[in-house]
Amino acid sequence: MFAGHEQSIAWMESIGWWGTDLRAEQLQVPRTLLIAISPDWRETAEQMPVEVKKEFFYRCLLPLVTHANWLVRQRRAWLEERAAEMKNGQAPQGENLENLRLFAVALRVKTEQEASVITDSAEWLTIIDELLYRLDEIPAGLAIGQAAYESGWGTSRFAVEGNALFGQWTYGGEGMAPKQQRKELGDHKIATFAWPFDSVRGYFLNLSTHPAYEDFRKLRAALRKDGKPLNSLTLADGLIHYSERGQEYVDSLKSMIRSNGFELADSALPRDEPLAFALGAASEKAAQSMTESFEEMKRDGKFDGIVAEMRLE
Repeated sequence: MFAGHEQSIAWMESIGWWGTDLRAEQLQVPRTLLIAISPDWRETAEQMPVEVKKEFFYRCLLPLVTHANWLVRQRRAWLEERAAEMKNGQAPQGENLENLRLFAVALRVKTEQEASVITDSAEWLTIIDELLYRLDEIPAGLAIGQAAYESGWGTSRFAVEGNALFGQWTYGGEGMAPKQQRKELGDHKIATFAWPFDSVRGYFLNLSTHPAYEDFRKLRAALRKDGKPLNSLTLADGLIHYSERGQEYVDSLKSMIRSNGFELADSALPRDEPLAFALGAASEKAAQSMTESFEEMKRDGKFDGIVAEMRLE
């Protein structure tokens, strides 16, 4: 629990997680996840030097992205294990079969009804190939670049009020309506999320499944096939449909990635340490009060329920 960004920065310095000149050396990322964006962040950011604001955003967001990529690696390994079992004659069943069906539906390879009747190993092997094509890592530099671009370094109304970091649209459902909604775009809203990590998760799922980002997935698969690292600047070329601005958007995004050195984060990995959470408060008194509340929730088990809702595993 931190009372203001000064305490947060001091903590980052104490664990070796601060300093723009050290980014190339700081590729082991703390497993401390931001729980919420402070309502005061917009005003606080306006008073901070631009470089400090940018660095603070980078340091807060990168652990979220590296955790998401860690989860992707775990899921891919699990799928590869199931494929190896099937190739050895072991048909999927029980919990493994149910989880395969969940993957197929979540990644929009099959509908729930279609997935519910598939038992044949040969068919599941074909589906797993498609799942592995869709479910893959997103370079951290690209994710941070898009979040900074879409959310104004976390200061947009959508980011502060709805944890919406990537400007993802939703139609007809819950979300935040733009103040000046364009009629030709229909009843669109900006998707909102319960936690910042949910926004990162939604972004990963969006790039993994939406038809508009097939070029991105093809580029990523080609890099994998050639044994090349997943590079932010290369994969940004696959996001021409992320914005109505098309190529102009891609060029601006790549310029942001280059000018802020985000591509250095592409090979970042989470540290080998327990998962922890970070939450900011407006003052020392507020931080102390929130700490006491969290300790009470830990004692009565409510905190475990909150963590479960965050779906971090």
